[in-house]
Amino acid sequence: MKLLLSKVARDFLDTLPPKQFRQVVTTVFRLLSEPYPHDSKQLRGYPYHRVDIGEYRVVYEVEGDDLRVVLIGKRNDGEGYRILKRIKG
Repeated sequence: MKLLLSKVARDFLDTLPPKQFRQVVTTVFRLLSEPYPHDSKQLRGYPYHRVDIGEYRVVYEVEGDDLRVVLIGKRNDGEGYRILKRIKG
């Protein structure tokens, strides 16, 4: 499986402290071998799934052999969903 990170996701990763960066990146790499872990959920109204890591959330989709991480952000932050609405069009 190939990992594709959106610019939004890459930019957010750049802002994380080292400990949280490791936690999020470890979870993202784990999604490569198990794209639908038991704690992932389908987002209503979107073709994406989400998985939570502490106070962060990874929004992603699987297309064939590609894992595309659309968004990484804070869990309780409405900004992430505003970005998703813009992406969805």
